[in-house]
Amino acid sequence: MRTTKSITNRITITAIFIAVLVGIMFGAALYKVVVLKVSPPSALVHATDPVISTSHTIATRGNIIDSRGRILAASRIGHTLFADPSLVEDPEKLALELGQKLGISPAFIEEKIRSRPSSKYVVLEPLLDHNQVETARTLQLRPIGIQERLVREYPHGDVGGSLIGFVGAEHSGLAGFENRYDNQLSGESGKFVRQRDIKRKTIWVSPDQYHPTNNGEDIQLSIDVVIQNIASSRLLEAIHHCNAGGGRIVVANPSTGEILAMADILNPRDGWTQQPSDPNREINPRLGRNRCVTDPYEPGSTFKPFVWSAATELGLAEVDEVLQTPSDKPYRTTFGRSIRDAHYYGPSTWKKVLVKSMNSGMAIVAERFSHEQLQNTIRSFGFGERTLAGLGGETSGIITSPSNWNDYTQTSVSMGHEIAVTPLQMVQGFCAFARDGTVPQLQLTPAQDGDISIVRNAISPKTAALTRQILGEVMTEGTGKLARSDMYLLFGKSGTAQLPRSDGKGYFEERYISSFIAGAPIDSPAIVVLCVIDDPDKSIAHYGGTVAGPVVRDVIESSLQYLGVTPSTEFLVQASVE
Repeated sequence: MRTTKSITNRITITAIFIAVLVGIMFGAALYKVVVLKVSPPSALVHATDPVISTSHTIATRGNIIDSRGRILAASRIGHTLFADPSLVEDPEKLALELGQKLGISPAFIEEKIRSRPSSKYVVLEPLLDHNQVETARTLQLRPIGIQERLVREYPHGDVGGSLIGFVGAEHSGLAGFENRYDNQLSGESGKFVRQRDIKRKTIWVSPDQYHPTNNGEDIQLSIDVVIQNIASSRLLEAIHHCNAGGGRIVVANPSTGEILAMADILNPRDGWTQQPSDPNREINPRLGRNRCVTDPYEPGSTFKPFVWSAATELGLAEVDEVLQTPSDKPYRTTFGRSIRDAHYYGPSTWKKVLVKSMNSGMAIVAERFSHEQLQNTIRSFGFGERTLAGLGGETSGIITSPSNWNDYTQTSVSMGHEIAVTPLQMVQGFCAFARDGTVPQLQLTPAQDGDISIVRNAISPKTAALTRQILGEVMTEGTGKLARSDMYLLFGKSGTAQLPRSDGKGYFEERYISSFIAGAPIDSPAIVVLCVIDDPDKSIAHYGGTVAGPVVRDVIESSLQYLGVTPSTEFLVQASVE
């Protein structure tokens, strides 16, 4: 009995001992698991990956392409080199190795790392080239990483830069078309969450946690990069030639309303007051406002064709009617205002008034309009309203309100004064003479077949054709002589308006806004071009026909040749005879 009991006790004690021992071992193992889970050694952290990992794929931004499919802006995947300074034990050694292998200044790398020792992310090189990327990947240095990023590139450089705009650090549009079409251009990056095994192989991807990459849409514009380059280059040349404060140019297809080119250039000059300026351009040239859209100007005599055509349409004057314009002194209106002409021709026909740009004749007929008729004329061509072409910041110009409109306003507006228009408005309205009297909707995207919007009917087809014919005579007998083309028959009008003072105290006597607008060919217009030169140096030249006219002619000639438009018949016959 004792022996059996003794054996039983020993077994019990042994079992308890083993149980306690197992419990201690299990507790120790559990403790170790907890320690490893809560505060694992750094070596273990870097040797293992989390069971669940998230991968991201970058969506590329859509391309901006011109009317013929040439890329104006595109995105690609680039690579940034970064470091985690908290993992760097010897900054000097690391900087030396990286500098030698990647061709980056070791001193620069070391300074970057030491400047933010507690940071987890410091950019060492924002954009690596292909060879640097391949080299960096072979180094396998723990504190160093490569991160993918989007890079926006503009293959044509500064051509159309202010129109195209640019993107910010987050690759979102900040100006120009980049901003205007940001929603369409921006893509949506992809993401998927996966489970890995100990060998880092993917064992499961949940369908609910997979989001595919959606790249941005491409945007095609009506802008033609070749015509844009022609217009920009010629405008810049003219600005420098006459030492102007700046200039603007717009090129459009009157048949479709498509804008083919648009440029806005500033030319800061020392010693000149009231300079056209744009602080944003000092930050980035692509960030500036587009003055073709935002800044109205007094059109001067380029506005006369609109009033002339309306008066003819309304029967207020006949083409061959002789008006009592003065021979040697200013004309005096019925309310006593003195109207001067650049040249006095004596009694002249209504047609001659437009060809010779006679202020007196315009004033005589302006008094035949009722105030409401002239106000309606302005509106019928689209002045006083935004063109809604699709560019941000567009203004509607400046027109005297009906309540403040008086006889003085009536005569001023007939000569293109006391009214301010944007270059876009001017081109849109002038398209009526290049068409059948209808005003097209200007647009920045290519017009599809039949996809042409008409804003309004300004004048009849007969009046439009008549006005175009007489504007053709302006080029041969009037103020457009210096802008005559030896290839195409142009129809156009010059304008030379005094520069208004910013303090509201009238105008400068010797400073001007010089402009010229024309279309061609006269028998089948394919293009309309407006050039505005801001404040040219009068000691060099200042008349619109002299300063802006040749720019318009050259842009029309080069653009029509590029578009494959056959020269006018008269010049073809002349060339065959010679």
